[in-house]
Amino acid sequence: MKILLKASHVVTLNESGQIFSPGYVVVEDDEIIAAGKAVDAPGETGFDKIIDAGERLIMPGMTNAHMHLYSTFARGIALKDEPPENFVQILERLWWRLDKALEPEDIYLSAMVPLIDCVKSGTTSIIDHHAGPFSIPGSLDLLADAVSKTGVRACLCYEVSDRDGKEKARQGIEENVRFIEKYQSAPSPYLKGLFGLHASFTVEPETMKKCVSEADRLGVGLHVHTAEDKADQDHCLSVHGKRVIERFADDGVLKQGTILAHCIHIDEHERALLKKSGAFSVHNPESNMGNAVGRADVLGMVAEGITVGMGTDGFTSDMFQELKVFNILHKLGERDPRVGYAELMPILFDNNRKIFSSFFDKPLAVIKPGAYADLIIMDYCPPTPFETGTFLGHLLFGLKAGMVRTVMIGGDLVMEDRQLIHLDEHEIAARSRKRSRELWERY
Repeated sequence: MKILLKASHVVTLNESGQIFSPGYVVVEDDEIIAAGKAVDAPGETGFDKIIDAGERLIMPGMTNAHMHLYSTFARGIALKDEPPENFVQILERLWWRLDKALEPEDIYLSAMVPLIDCVKSGTTSIIDHHAGPFSIPGSLDLLADAVSKTGVRACLCYEVSDRDGKEKARQGIEENVRFIEKYQSAPSPYLKGLFGLHASFTVEPETMKKCVSEADRLGVGLHVHTAEDKADQDHCLSVHGKRVIERFADDGVLKQGTILAHCIHIDEHERALLKKSGAFSVHNPESNMGNAVGRADVLGMVAEGITVGMGTDGFTSDMFQELKVFNILHKLGERDPRVGYAELMPILFDNNRKIFSSFFDKPLAVIKPGAYADLIIMDYCPPTPFETGTFLGHLLFGLKAGMVRTVMIGGDLVMEDRQLIHLDEHEIAARSRKRSRELWERY
């Protein structure tokens, strides 16, 4: 299928940050084949569909490099104990109880809801990290089914952990292996697999060795929480006599294609190991603030040449919101209003694109020939000059997720004029409310 899109502004997010005002994009099948100024647009014959967005703007879809779809049913949940005072208590009193209560239908629905939120907020690709120790076998297929129904592009894994015993760790390993092999033997442009680990403090040496061995055999990286809280470092030093990233380096976790989420409590030596390995780090500003675990030295890491991307850790599906929080978090943390601005574009767009492009076959999050046709059309009428040099100001202080009108992923329209094309959002939400109430009773 060949589609011509036209709009008052086309934001490419390419290497030179080109913006065409007005501009056009040509999509054929799942990729972009041309883009440029409106005066150079091809004639309107020979297209299966023409989308004239008028005064709106077209830009690449957003990407989320660390997500937890399963966290949905925590919305409004009443804790059984006193409110947690620290991160470990948050895990013990909320997340590790919630994930134990998940049944297959819960996994599917708790994925559908945030995936719909992704579409409506203009997020077209995610890297997810799943947990659910009493429904492990086949759980990644449930997520893949939800991904396929919503059209979102996703890289999935199951977080292996010893916290629920050796049998659950074995099942987690097998689920990762099964899912990765499935999509290696029948490749999909929408679904890929990584090898998931929870965190150093819940993975024992024997399990770590098995996970790394299987990941190496399959030729994939690992996706693991890293020094999100000081407790992770304290445990690693006490039990293993080394710091978390030192342990990962010694055990073979630290390599190209691996994602280390958070990296808040790491030191200079660990940062040097991370840089040397070529592994990725992913910053999750809102989650880190909400859990009161600290603030990663993202600006320092980027300055040192470490590839740091951005995700939400399941806190939200809205990357427009996340980037705004990033900006003010680092200004406040550094007590310097100059920071967190120029660094934003390279982290959210350049680095996330680098991370995703290491897993998917074509470039994404960019408008250029050969890239996946993952596009969003936004209702935005710029009140000041809109061009390469001013775009970041519009992104931070003008563009919002609620302005997303139309979403295309892989050349397919999944939302048009705020209406989901293939899904009944209200029916899914009704099922989700019923299942979540039942889960809360089990929880």
